[in-house]
Amino acid sequence: MARRRRLARPLYFLALILVAVYAAVGIGVVTGDDDAAGGASFTPNLALDLEGGTQLILTPRTDDGHAVTQSDLDQAIAIIRQRVDGSGVAEAEITSQGGNNIVVAIPGEVSEDTVQLITASAQMRMRTVLVEGLPGTIDPAAVAQGTDDATDGTDGTPDEATDGATDGATDTPTDGATDGATDEATAPTDEPSDGATDTPTEASTEPTTTLTVEQAALQVLGVASVDELSDTPATEPTSPSDLAWLTPRVLFDYYTLDCYDPANRTGLQDDDTEAPLVTCSQDGGAKYVLGPAELTGQDLTGAQMGFQSLQGGGVTNIPIVQMNFTNAGGQKFAEVTARIKELAQPQNQFAIVLDGLVISAPRVTETIPNGQATISGPTQSPFTRDEATTLANQLSFGALPMTFEVQSQEQISATLGGEQLERGLLAGVIGLILVVIYSFLQYRGLAVVTVASLAIAAALTYGVILLLSWTQGYRLSLAGVAGLIVAIGITADSFIVYFERLRDEVREGRSLAGAVEHGWLRARRTILASDAVNFIAAIVLYLLAVGGVRGFAFTLGLTTLIDLVVVFLFTHPLMRLLIKIPFFGEGHRWSGLDPVHLGASVASYAGRGRVRSAPEKVAVAANADVRTIAERRAEEARLAKEAAERESAEAAEAELAGELPVAAIDPSETATDAIDGEIAAHSPIAEAAAEGVVLAPEDSADQNEDVDETGGDDAAASERNEEAR
Repeated sequence: MARRRRLARPLYFLALILVAVYAAVGIGVVTGDDDAAGGASFTPNLALDLEGGTQLILTPRTDDGHAVTQSDLDQAIAIIRQRVDGSGVAEAEITSQGGNNIVVAIPGEVSEDTVQLITASAQMRMRTVLVEGLPGTIDPAAVAQGTDDATDGTDGTPDEATDGATDGATDTPTDGATDGATDEATAPTDEPSDGATDTPTEASTEPTTTLTVEQAALQVLGVASVDELSDTPATEPTSPSDLAWLTPRVLFDYYTLDCYDPANRTGLQDDDTEAPLVTCSQDGGAKYVLGPAELTGQDLTGAQMGFQSLQGGGVTNIPIVQMNFTNAGGQKFAEVTARIKELAQPQNQFAIVLDGLVISAPRVTETIPNGQATISGPTQSPFTRDEATTLANQLSFGALPMTFEVQSQEQISATLGGEQLERGLLAGVIGLILVVIYSFLQYRGLAVVTVASLAIAAALTYGVILLLSWTQGYRLSLAGVAGLIVAIGITADSFIVYFERLRDEVREGRSLAGAVEHGWLRARRTILASDAVNFIAAIVLYLLAVGGVRGFAFTLGLTTLIDLVVVFLFTHPLMRLLIKIPFFGEGHRWSGLDPVHLGASVASYAGRGRVRSAPEKVAVAANADVRTIAERRAEEARLAKEAAERESAEAAEAELAGELPVAAIDPSETATDAIDGEIAAHSPIAEAAAEGVVLAPEDSADQNEDVDETGGDDAAASERNEEAR
């Protein structure tokens, strides 16, 4: 019983996974808002081709009437795609139409907020960097463990305020950047100051390991609630680079911003050019506190990719980006670079912000007075051609403030997709039925394992898709359905490999229990290799393909992983349990493991307490005479007949040569008859008969006796014959 429980542990673990997946979805359905888009449901979200949706046709417009180039259109599509993806809408299709329009197709119903998000204008602004750090939030656990130190530092520099609490989220500002601006940057007004120093709140004095990110930030700032956070600088900032802009409210936003979350990278929050900005880099690799805007895209005339020049006049192969400013923009840029070039990092960085996200934050090393600037990558990892070209396109796009005018908004029908879905599901059902029928015909009772494995794989796949639809906004497309149908073949291939290896072991004479384990060891390598090939193909297809093909690649990769889970946690453990049942363990003819049906050689008794195994029987049979007695006698007769024929031929040759008397030999006689006939031909009786003499029985007997005793001769025989006459 204990052993059987151990064998069933993988099954228990798989059941726990299934329960956890469906329980999570169920909790989401019960606690979620039914009207909220992307909420949990027991039916998966469908993509545009299956559910239909809304199609928007946008026409880009520039403020100065400048013609929109294809490069501008591509950059606009990239910005809209980032907005849509960041909002959690999956399987949206964004393409250009006619060289001057952008078509945005979104599955399901589109809210007014989403339309505004898509059609909002994209603006470029340039701001100085106040704080730069890693993309994560403040660490609540670190705050709970170092509460006293964090609270003591709230009246010091921003660095001190984050010691022990933001190691994983903020690395800067540095000491040199904060020495002269410590008090202004962190000292709030009188009321918040009293609340922070004289009357510490419960949140700041009671360590706990269950703090939320917001609670940890409030505790570091020394206030009890967000309402107590001041957004007014303690002193009037002298420049956009002044750390006095770091008010408690700005620091709270910085501490709680999570740039790993795509929802925080939708952009559009760069509306107030006179206030500091807390934002992320476009790729989510860093987060910033930026000062007020100092230049806009209208101060740029354009940008292009080039190569770094040498002091001697030559050109290297290192790509750079060249920026050109207007006259007014060049003057403002010269003032900014002259001010920040002496500051410590990151205050000497100048952030270029497009659509509310930092696309580049180069470090300024000298004053740039001529309205022309170059941006080069880090010394350790310079720009590639593609990176430099992309940045130049973004800067050029930002130089043309662009708005998107909605030309049309209409609903897309899913009638065609619905028909294709029905046919696809019908094909899947037919394929599933054929697999089941083949399993019963080929593997008999083992088909139960096949059907159960397919059912578990289907249940787990459906649950994971529901979970992804809820948590990641995943939508199932028609191409994704095709990937799920292919999964039937992937799962069937795995258990066919296992069953064939198992049956091979049985054919070789191994016991059924041993065949299950040894067959699994042989099949496991093949299954892993096969699924690895499928998974690598899915990854490559997903990375290289676009549109619906990526949906197929995603479901192919997902079902490949699920197949491994099912084979390792269900199929093999179930076989180990079934072999304990007499129907399978004793090799019933309908179990699919019948040794006789599989052509196995069973060990047999060899006499005297000996048992021959299958290999021994094969060796003995190879050396033994397996002919029957009748077959052996027939062979002996054939050999004797051949010998008689040879003697007859030799006698005939001798007669012709005069060496021997002619002896009539019947070829049909056996060798014994031939020899007896030869002796009889030379006996006295035969000679007497040849001369016409008939011997009496008694005389012939005496005569034969004399011949036997003395050998006799021809003369004595003739004399006796005369007396007999």
